[in-house]
Amino acid sequence: MHFGRNEIDITNFDHHLPADSVRTLRVFENAEPVGDFEAFVGAPKWGYKNWIGSLYPKGTKDADFLRNYARYFNTVELGATFYQPQPRERIAAWKEMVQDIPDFKFCPKFPQSITHIRRFRNVEEQTNEFYTNISVFGKHLGPLFLQLADNFSPKSFPELRSYLSSLPSDAPLYIEVRNKSWFAAEEHRNSLFNLLSDLNIGAVISDTAGRRDCLHMELTVPHAFIRFVNCGDERTDLLRLDEWVKRLKAWKQTGLRSLYFFIHAGDAPSLSLYDYLIDSLNRELSLKIQIPGQSLK
Repeated sequence: MHFGRNEIDITNFDHHLPADSVRTLRVFENAEPVGDFEAFVGAPKWGYKNWIGSLYPKGTKDADFLRNYARYFNTVELGATFYQPQPRERIAAWKEMVQDIPDFKFCPKFPQSITHIRRFRNVEEQTNEFYTNISVFGKHLGPLFLQLADNFSPKSFPELRSYLSSLPSDAPLYIEVRNKSWFAAEEHRNSLFNLLSDLNIGAVISDTAGRRDCLHMELTVPHAFIRFVNCGDERTDLLRLDEWVKRLKAWKQTGLRSLYFFIHAGDAPSLSLYDYLIDSLNRELSLKIQIPGQSLK
């Protein structure tokens, strides 16, 4: 994901996170005590060829990338379901590759045929197919991720409301909005996040340096789904991750129940940002997530 990475003036960039919204504070006020906190950190995909020789053994074939990826990460943002329908047989094969890792989660993205092409109109068949196919993941199915098109504005709110209201409630769902109009007027912002709160649907928080309006800090459920896009300046990225660790520590102490954190770092990502984040989370939040780079030593 390159969203918001271009035309960034790092010299004047404010890496700090905004304050929590009133809705976020209210979510924690109403949160009920639960058991263990769950945290998942991963990448947008497993098919990075530059990881061959480091994360993946030399000579690893494409078909074996997922098997190796799941040895080091506990979740993946599954964009393959966005670009084209994934048949049950393929999903079953992916599930088979992680069968010995009981806590591994796939987070499938809603098909673009639903969200970007048909824009929620007459999509009953595509929606049923999507839910039927991803059910094959079984215990390895994580939250679902629905991204609105960049030009999907508040003018189409009725269609969004109708569609979200029709979806099954048994699978956790998170929504990402990108059109600036959702954040430009308080009326539109409230309509969106109040709807998600009412439907018990989460809001994706996108932390990308060029679109700080998407860093809305609105939690509509006591769970966090964060998409972090590197800005290309390592020092700034590490400062941004430090901010997230501090905020997540506070959220966990207040009532956050689970975390899904995905780092988007270009087409040939280094493991350094993943290692840094996981090490910091383990230390500050008392977690025991595997650190990919350290596991290789």
